[in-house]
Amino acid sequence: MSISEILYSILILPLQLFFEVVFVLANRQLPHPGFAIIALSLVMNFLVLPLYRRADAIQEEERDIEVKLARGVAHIKKMFKGDEKMMMLRTYYRQNNYLPTDAIKGSLSLFLEIPFFIAAYQFLSHLELIKGVAFGPVADLGAPDALLTVAGVSINVLPIIMTAVNLISSAIFVRGYPLKTKIQLYSMALFFLVFLYSSPAGLVFYWTLNNLFSLVKTIFYKIENPRKVLAVLLSLCGVAAAVYGIFFYHGLVRNKVYMVLFGIVAQLWLLWKTGKIKTKEKTSEPSIPDAKVFWMSAIFLTVLIGLLIPSSVIKASPQEFVNVQHFFHPLWYVVSAGCLATGTFLVWMRVFYWISDKRGKVIFERILLCLCGAAVVDYIFFGTDYGILSYLLKYDRPINITSKLKMINTLVLIFTSGIICWGIKRYRNKIFSILLTVILAAGGMSAFNVYEVWSNIKILEKRIEGGNAAGRDEKIIQLSKSGKNVVVIMLDRGMGPYIPYLFNENKNLREQFSGFTYYPNTTSFGGFTNFGTPALFGGYEYTPMEMNSRKDEKLVSKQNEALKVMPVLFSQNGYEVTVCDPSYANYQWVPDLSIYSDYPGIRTYNLDGKYSDSLVDEVASNKRNFFFYSLMRSSPQLIQGTVYDNGQYNHTRYSSQKIYGPSKADGIAPSFMNTYSVLTNLRRITAIRGDVGNTFLMMTNNATHEPMMLQEPEYLPAERVDNIEYDAQNKSRFNVDGKNMKMENEQHYIHYESNMAVLNALGKWFDYLKKNGVYDNTRIIIVSDHGRQMGQFDELIVKKKGKTYDIEGFAALLMVKDYDAQEFNVSNEFMTNGDVPSLAVAKLIDEPMNPFTGKIISNAEKTAHAQYIITSNKWNTDKNNGTQFLPSDWLTVHDDIWNKDNWEFAAEDAVLTGSE
Repeated sequence: MSISEILYSILILPLQLFFEVVFVLANRQLPHPGFAIIALSLVMNFLVLPLYRRADAIQEEERDIEVKLARGVAHIKKMFKGDEKMMMLRTYYRQNNYLPTDAIKGSLSLFLEIPFFIAAYQFLSHLELIKGVAFGPVADLGAPDALLTVAGVSINVLPIIMTAVNLISSAIFVRGYPLKTKIQLYSMALFFLVFLYSSPAGLVFYWTLNNLFSLVKTIFYKIENPRKVLAVLLSLCGVAAAVYGIFFYHGLVRNKVYMVLFGIVAQLWLLWKTGKIKTKEKTSEPSIPDAKVFWMSAIFLTVLIGLLIPSSVIKASPQEFVNVQHFFHPLWYVVSAGCLATGTFLVWMRVFYWISDKRGKVIFERILLCLCGAAVVDYIFFGTDYGILSYLLKYDRPINITSKLKMINTLVLIFTSGIICWGIKRYRNKIFSILLTVILAAGGMSAFNVYEVWSNIKILEKRIEGGNAAGRDEKIIQLSKSGKNVVVIMLDRGMGPYIPYLFNENKNLREQFSGFTYYPNTTSFGGFTNFGTPALFGGYEYTPMEMNSRKDEKLVSKQNEALKVMPVLFSQNGYEVTVCDPSYANYQWVPDLSIYSDYPGIRTYNLDGKYSDSLVDEVASNKRNFFFYSLMRSSPQLIQGTVYDNGQYNHTRYSSQKIYGPSKADGIAPSFMNTYSVLTNLRRITAIRGDVGNTFLMMTNNATHEPMMLQEPEYLPAERVDNIEYDAQNKSRFNVDGKNMKMENEQHYIHYESNMAVLNALGKWFDYLKKNGVYDNTRIIIVSDHGRQMGQFDELIVKKKGKTYDIEGFAALLMVKDYDAQEFNVSNEFMTNGDVPSLAVAKLIDEPMNPFTGKIISNAEKTAHAQYIITSNKWNTDKNNGTQFLPSDWLTVHDDIWNKDNWEFAAEDAVLTGSE
């Protein structure tokens, strides 16, 4: 970020984002973006009304002083010259407690208007939602209105109306004011006419509404007892709303109740103004403002929301926020959030605090102190179990905050605020010290987080600089026309039980996957990548139980060893070897390809994100959304869902996909596109060669792990997905041979659709291999490291020792095509994903030996005893990275994973090893 970007993020962007949030919330409730602009104007004007009222009062004070001093100043200027005149003026001003800089107060409203205008201009002039949208006589809110055409020349009418309203308001406002003020206001009106004449109609419409509001406000200022008049108008609006709700509205009862309640509440102000409601007069001495309390509270909120929360999120998995293809340092996200927090709490809240009277300042201080307490309570004690957070700051499942939890949270926050208000009265002289202490503590933790992230990313940068950076058009996959090819494709979270249903719906898949054998009776050794991949890549020596038995070695070294077993073995036997995106290499989110540096014959690549065009949008969204994520985590749970907005954070542009139930969605999920695009480009990066012997390819792809709702029946990404009709007409596709797969929510559908898209992409690549004559001489193994616990199969819900386990999370995908195989087959043989190395080397390498242990690679262990499955959910290798996996419950299974009787409870909260 440049200096100008940082200044903009501090001074203007907080206002612009507030504009955006208000517009999005209004547009969600109103039937048209034009009405949302009206709502935006009303909200902004009422919000800044106290600000402008105070500014006008300050201007009035300054003008009164100028009038009072005018005769004396004129006399001094007439009687004295040069330095003597200046000295006399200074003395005269000092005697009257007036500073020459106070003249700036006369332009205070103008200075306040500038940042709001810039924010509105930047937001509305680039707002995609209003482009091409008609509103009344305006054909396109995203373009100049061109309402009149004279002699072939288009005339924009809205800027003229805007200026006319502005001039009328100015004329009423400046009655009795000096010529300088009149010139200032009239000049500004003409400036806006020229500047906004060719602007989008939506922006001009917004500014016209602002001028209209200003006109009404000015008229109210001029009439006698404006507050009572406003109370009468509000009362009439309330009566109208109540009458409409009772006699004419026939919609939801809830909305009818809201209308009636508004009608009742709207009468309270009028009753109070007319003396029908009396309040006790306050006799206590007014509190004295303490600016230090305001500053310390604002600084704490800035540190918490702008530094501590964002840095903590990134520190949990720094490399997850980096794309090695388009490097952007994740600490800039902290800088961005820090700038927005600084602008919000230290700049704009300071402006509101500055223009407040003494009583207002005291209220401001207490509100900020209560916000500090509430933010700490919400961040530490609430919302800690929403699920796994992606690098796009979206949880892997919808956050569901129950009414009970909201009530508990609200009561806790009320109690916290009460304690703080009590503490203000009793320990006022200690507030500064307490706030200073917590600021230093939060700042220290933030600094530690930043250092940890910086250290981690510095290592990654060195790897990137020394890594194998392939071009987008480089032929990465080398396949031989004359030799033997072996391809192992690991689909992270590929759903094995889905295959019959996918093939049932898409009849073409059977032909595209000709020669494959599908093994539905396949288990993994755990429900997450760190448990499932070692055996998948290394064989039965690397099951969780066997890895635990090697208790003197770090888990990361055993993971790396497993990832090298097949590539090194094939390389030693003369195969040209290529490895792409090896899972958890060196226990890094971005695979550390240096684990293969001792084997120069092995070609290694990280392809995730290389062929996606969404990366710039990801960075821009995260720079914005880290601030909103921090706000969400430190907000009361009553509004957390609104702030989170299903991971969109009320963005007008979708930073990820927003899902509306099982069949509708808007936007594109970059996490899916980054990895799915690798599969759609397989033909582009494959070289069919006649000058090479045997080849081996080992590739991981995460498209099935980052599911996205797709447009059916093509199963392709779309900005707007609407599958309601298709899903309603094709419910039978989820029942195959009498076995039903539950499809009840969006998680079910997005996983199904993403798995279909992946198979479609692979099928097209297989068609390409067939066309180029390298399909029959290629052995292909498609396998997953684990499934996903989603409760879709009653046969896989197992209850043991009072606990319920969803075996769908362990049911792995396994499909194998051998050389010259022709027909698609299904085998119910008991398999595990630990069979992959044995399948890969079968009949190709005599007595295949693990290069690191010297043991023969075989699957004899599968039938020697029941297989031990770890049920742990401790997937994070930043924490589960010792010499053994953290203690967990264990299950055993044999022969048939679909037979509940074959599953047994093995141990609770234990570390099992091969010797036990």
